[in-house]
Amino acid sequence: MARATGEFKITSWNEDTYKELEGGAKLTRASVTQGFTGDIEGEGAVEWLMCYSPEGTARFVGLQRVEGSTGGRGGSFVVECAGDFDGGQAKGNWKVVPGSATGDLAGLGGTGAFQAPLGSKASYNLDYELA
Repeated sequence: MARATGEFKITSWNEDTYKELEGGAKLTRASVTQGFTGDIEGEGAVEWLMCYSPEGTARFVGLQRVEGSTGGRGGSFVVECAGDFDGGQAKGNWKVVPGSATGDLAGLGGTGAFQAPLGSKASYNLDYELA
């Protein structure tokens, strides 16, 4: 098992509300791109579905494709993400979707997490294996 750590920077965020709920809650969808540095170098793109409470906190889920290099090997992979936004910071967990990795990363599996305070930079870790 290897561990990848580093940062990603949000390069675009396009969020739209698709359902207003009673009491000020809402459902939104966001298309987001990121640039990864550290042990994962490359670009990411994620589609988030979010459920905001009236207080501004949220639960989110998404699928994120990362394309570039991990551990010096090139390719891409998809992670399933789920997490919470407390109004000041988003924290989420990653799981590599089995069979989603391509190129020299084919067979990649693993789990990880990220922390993203308000702003454009976040930190990540991914514990992974290559089959």
